[in-house]
Amino acid sequence: MRKIVNSTYVTLDGVVSDPHLWSLDYFDEDAAAFALGQLRASDALLMGRATYDGFAEAWPARGGDEFSDTMNKMAKYVASSTLTSPEWNNTTVLSGDLAGAVRELKQAPGADILMYGYGPVARTLIAHGLLDELRLWIHPVLRGAGGQLFGEGVTGAFGKVETRAFASGTVVLVLSEPRDCAWMTS
Repeated sequence: MRKIVNSTYVTLDGVVSDPHLWSLDYFDEDAAAFALGQLRASDALLMGRATYDGFAEAWPARGGDEFSDTMNKMAKYVASSTLTSPEWNNTTVLSGDLAGAVRELKQAPGADILMYGYGPVARTLIAHGLLDELRLWIHPVLRGAGGQLFGEGVTGAFGKVETRAFASGTVVLVLSEPRDCAWMTS
């Protein structure tokens, strides 16, 4: 069965919004190699509408390197109830029952399915026990305000934790074997 792997940049104070404003100074050669490795282990991207809009604006104009070429070639799945005509090649819109659609994707043959960023799609996957691995790229930055990683209502634990530290100061926590993770509805 395929794994769903979420890779999210986060500050020390839990902010995940606008990573382009605070993460770039910490993206060194080691981080680039790690990012490329997780992309190579995947054959599809899963994202929400906001991530899709940002990526679809940026990535098609890039090329000539392995990372960009892979991003542009691989299958892309976007959860949206409003997107009807995606322009980024190899994009399929998942509307309706997201959990059911992701269960089907996980059952299909293939490599990992990679998600960038943590938002409503990741919350839905956690609520339905579908997120297999969470990779938090913790940056040595305090933002003081912005969209928070989890917020209230998330419960659960992970049975396995690995770390990877980069010379830039960024540490990646690789959390897997989720147990009793849920997005509480009450």
